[in-house]
Amino acid sequence: RVENGTVEFKDVSFRYYKENKEPVLSHINFKIDSGKILGIIGSTGSGKTTLVQMIPRLYDPDEGEVLVDGVNVKEYSLEHLREGVGMVLQKNVLFSGTIRENLMWGDENASEEEVEKAAAAAQAGFVRDFTEGYETELGQGGVNVSGGQKQRLCIARALLKKPKILILDDSTSAVDTATEAKIRESFSGLLKETTKIIIAQRISSVQEADHIIVMDGGKIQAVGNHEELMKASPIYREVYESQNKGGGQDEE
Repeated sequence: RVENGTVEFKDVSFRYYKENKEPVLSHINFKIDSGKILGIIGSTGSGKTTLVQMIPRLYDPDEGEVLVDGVNVKEYSLEHLREGVGMVLQKNVLFSGTIRENLMWGDENASEEEVEKAAAAAQAGFVRDFTEGYETELGQGGVNVSGGQKQRLCIARALLKKPKILILDDSTSAVDTATEAKIRESFSGLLKETTKIIIAQRISSVQEADHIIVMDGGKIQAVGNHEELMKASPIYREVYESQNKGGGQDEE
């Protein structure tokens, strides 16, 4: 089982199809310690999502290795590996059933208190505004909640799972920046021990991360914290300046 959630990529390269000349990821190296926050930013198509999908083995590298707690991910049973990893995507799946049933998919033995705590941390307090509260039936795919509400329910579900590694892939894109900041704040209390990997378009989403990786064209262009990257990475600085000129909101 995944015990503490340290993640390391050692010279990882990957192609979707073996005959492709250009790898989607090329010579990726980084290590993130248990409980730390890693931010990943980069333009669409820079390989960010593919990179994190290698942690729960949705893809395996063509070269190099992905290690969790110092062990190659291929040595875990898929069940144990995926038990240790929580993933929230930009477009997540909610199924037909009540809000409570959807959340408890993260942990079917969760107590009432745990469900409410996870919902509060994910800023999903809007559930109480529904007449039926947690017993509200969600249509297939969660059609009766907005995009931002759906994302917050999916985050609450992932929090209930208490994963050792939590991957948020653009999963607050439909939430305003103030709400997003509150969600991140609650992580530091609730998920102190959990390694958090945040992929985002907005630099404000990763600004406080311990390390930030700037991806471009399937390669890591720069690594550092916010201050270091502002000095050393022209790509990072450019994105930051363009996002902060127009009031800090970029396209969803």
